[in-house]
Amino acid sequence: MTRRIIFICTLHLLTFQLFAGPGKTSLDIAIRKVIDSAHAKVGVAALALDFHDRFFVKGKDHFPMQSVFKFPLALYTLHLVDEGKLSLLKQVHIPLKKLDPDTWSPMLKDFPSGDIDMSLSELLRYAVSKSDNNACDVLFGLTGGTTNVDHYIHTLGIMDIAISATEAEMKKAWHVQYTNWCTPQAMSHLLRLFYEEKLLKKESNTFLMDLMLKSENSSNRIKGLLPAGTIVAHKTGTSNTNAGGVTAATNDAGVITLPNGRHLALVVFVSDYKGGVPKGEEIIARISRLIWDYYANP
Repeated sequence: MTRRIIFICTLHLLTFQLFAGPGKTSLDIAIRKVIDSAHAKVGVAALALDFHDRFFVKGKDHFPMQSVFKFPLALYTLHLVDEGKLSLLKQVHIPLKKLDPDTWSPMLKDFPSGDIDMSLSELLRYAVSKSDNNACDVLFGLTGGTTNVDHYIHTLGIMDIAISATEAEMKKAWHVQYTNWCTPQAMSHLLRLFYEEKLLKKESNTFLMDLMLKSENSSNRIKGLLPAGTIVAHKTGTSNTNAGGVTAATNDAGVITLPNGRHLALVVFVSDYKGGVPKGEEIIARISRLIWDYYANP
């Protein structure tokens, strides 16, 4: 199975080298103008999923993922479900002492007294659709930790990614978040394998896609300037801003449905800049609209 997936990844890379669409000079210039005015490190990957094209800017550079890493965590969790090692119906007990009250946690707001009992499927909903940090770390505990998730993603042939720290560990020191990194190109290829249903059983794949479609994460990023009603299945990631005014990561990664029914994996990572999350979201939205205009009106 692993060799087959690696072969598929290699074939896709070769295919896109052969069929990368011409005439992207204007798109490249427009996006680089946005990046130049942003004074930020920005990475972009646009990868066609059911047609042949690609577009990368700093596609092989390392960027801190922040909560985008909850997407590969969910993939591994559902892989264990498919193997019969976990069940979406499994009831998970979460004692209050294991919940951090000073982190992003809609789950804790919904269950303020703690000592929560919920199904694995509901826990995944909090982690993916609501980007709950407590739910995320409970999932790491259930799946054996970051090392297992990191190893699983590597077995899929996605090598330019590192998952080494939980949410609680990232909170301890500013630099730790940079140990959870991915390249825009690698994340786009992981999204492609997911979209093509090559990683999970159909039921699990549909479940995760639904969680990403129903995301309650910020709609001001990839979706921010797209036409109303555009279908986007995505996962965001957001860091804090340090005392020097630097925001380490404002990210979004997902699958866009174009007007003609075709699909595009889009990843935009914005790192190490001043201006806070709203500025990062504006950069993502502007780049996403430029890419939308290029692919929606070929």
